Amino acid sequence: MKRILYLLLGIAATMGVASCAEDESFSSSRADVLTFSIDTVNLDTTFSNVPTPTKSMWVYNRTGKAIRCSSICLDGGNQEGFRVNVDGSYLGQTSGYQVHDVEIRKGDSIRVYVELTSPLQGAEGPQKILDHLLFNLESGVQQKLPLKAYSWDADLRRDGVKVEKDGELTLEGEKGEKGERKPIVIYGGIEVGEGATLTVTAGTTLYLHENAGINVYGKLLLEGTKDEPVTLRGDRIDNMFAYLPYDRTPGQWQGITLKSSSHDNEFNFADIHSAYNGVMVEAGEDAEQQPLVQKLKMTQSTIHNCQGYGLSVEYAKVQLENCQISNTLKNCLYVLGGDVDVNNCTFAQFYPFEGGRSTAISFKAPVKNLSVRNSLVTGYADDEVVWTPEEGKELNFNFDHCVLRTEEMTSDEYKDKFTLITYEDVKDTERFGEKNFVLIDTDNLKYDFRLSEKSAAIGWADKNTATKTDRYGKPRNKEKPDAGCFEHEEKEKKEE
Repeated sequence: MKRILYLLLGIAATMGVASCAEDESFSSSRADVLTFSIDTVNLDTTFSNVPTPTKSMWVYNRTGKAIRCSSICLDGGNQEGFRVNVDGSYLGQTSGYQVHDVEIRKGDSIRVYVELTSPLQGAEGPQKILDHLLFNLESGVQQKLPLKAYSWDADLRRDGVKVEKDGELTLEGEKGEKGERKPIVIYGGIEVGEGATLTVTAGTTLYLHENAGINVYGKLLLEGTKDEPVTLRGDRIDNMFAYLPYDRTPGQWQGITLKSSSHDNEFNFADIHSAYNGVMVEAGEDAEQQPLVQKLKMTQSTIHNCQGYGLSVEYAKVQLENCQISNTLKNCLYVLGGDVDVNNCTFAQFYPFEGGRSTAISFKAPVKNLSVRNSLVTGYADDEVVWTPEEGKELNFNFDHCVLRTEEMTSDEYKDKFTLITYEDVKDTERFGEKNFVLIDTDNLKYDFRLSEKSAAIGWADKNTATKTDRYGKPRNKEKPDAGCFEHEEKEKKEE
């Protein structure tokens, strides 16, 4: 009996060894190939000599047998600047940019990580960078996985930019042979010393790294034009998702702070977006001095998509004309103790990332003066204009010829501060203030705050006080100009 038992155990052991041997066998069939989680590793657009974020993908073995790769290697070695890690093995110089005998069992997978630091391209604009990761199977099959990116030569300021006290500096994107300006990438931020002046010329774009901001103790001049605006934005030029560039998300850089010693700053045709705070205007060195220090004049400019304030003004004198301030977690415009004059501006509060967004306009006593004319103030909330009085402190403000999403003023205390106002009907069947604009696409974070056909702002401004041109320099209707920073584009009648 024992002999039969031993015999059966021996047979079972032999079958187990055979089974293991079968599991350990590797396919030699050319029909058995690997499957990739993506067909191309796309690293989007990057600046030359700047490392990209790491991207990863999976390599699956969905055949019925194990597969061994005799080698996995970069087709171009390291000529294009791609760096690859395969299942924990780095394809570096010491290994000849390849790894050998990589085994992938049936039903199993490995992970591949890819990043890029591309060399200078010596050409204008983004240049295509292409390499292939080669999977050489023991069967003789070679599978290619494309690695793709676009590399853009830029003026890299890795140590930041500092304008010494009483000095002057001009930042201007260098023009190539075809007239395209070279981007300027700022690490470490920009500091303008007391008494110094920094001028950013027309057509220049500053790409600021995530911890970089602009601190102005002296003077900042953004000298954009209708055809060549100045743009301040983050330095991520790749995508968060296939449909979503990082440039459409807030908090990409720190924004602009006009310090207490700063004065007479001017922003013309400027686009400031995707910052933490757009522009912070600090109180003058003597906050109670009269008159208040002239801090900022901003015309035909945009502050958009901020994780903090759009424009915050404390105890300072500021003028806004033909400006758009939109989509901010905190207020689009906040005023404390200031003297602020606003004409033909659009304040649109459709910040999509948090439900606890603040109102479009907020001001708190004391306020020396807040004058808002010919403007459009709207958003998601039923009340986008709020203020906080304080006994014994001045609160001087007025709204004239505006379209406002707020409660209609009927009280004797405040009704004389609102003249010729169109109040949005918050009970309208169309949601919120979206109907005023050409496009509010929160799914794709695309916004176009030009006026739609349905906006009550069309023809509502005062022809005697409205600006002659709009945000983009388009002439306004002389008899019935529009409220807000954009003049409505009437559809031309087709000839019969």
